[in-house]
Amino acid sequence: MSSYCDYAPGNPIHAHYHDREYGFPVDDEAVLFERMILEINQAGLSWELMLKKREGFRAAYDGFDVDRVAAYGERERTRLLNDAGIIRNRLKVNAAIVNAQRIVELRRDYGSFKGWIDAHHPLDKAAWVKLFRKTFKFTGGEIVGEFLMSTGYLPGAHRESCPIYQEIARLSPPWMSEGWQKSAKKTKK
Repeated sequence: MSSYCDYAPGNPIHAHYHDREYGFPVDDEAVLFERMILEINQAGLSWELMLKKREGFRAAYDGFDVDRVAAYGERERTRLLNDAGIIRNRLKVNAAIVNAQRIVELRRDYGSFKGWIDAHHPLDKAAWVKLFRKTFKFTGGEIVGEFLMSTGYLPGAHRESCPIYQEIARLSPPWMSEGWQKSAKKTKK
């Protein structure tokens, strides 16, 4: 079975994302929010399209500034639905705005989006999906799994034989933590 590690290296569209972002731990809230928006918008489409439209998304969603997106009203929603630089899907646009509002709410108890994720780590994929569905909009199993894999919370972004795997391992992503390893072993029993 082919993996991202087979075709992304050297690819003009996928190489940078594969080599410098995919699976690397993320601390920055705007980057976490960007990944969430891109994963939501990728549903039913290709990741290549998301990478091609990435700059359009960045411009349309004010650099993925959570506070600005959370404050969007009808005028901004209409602007987004008319923006050819992004995916113009009402459900996905609404999810971005509602999810930004939820992140703002989560900050009260967890300090940040990352703080919320870290507070629930480690969980297996099924538990993560349940938690995300309860908390956010448009977050099914594939979206949650890819989001968490792409940000270092779940394994699987790279094969062990991929040179990038070793780079990520040196950064000690959350899924390589002792707590996650114990949780994974418990789930397998």
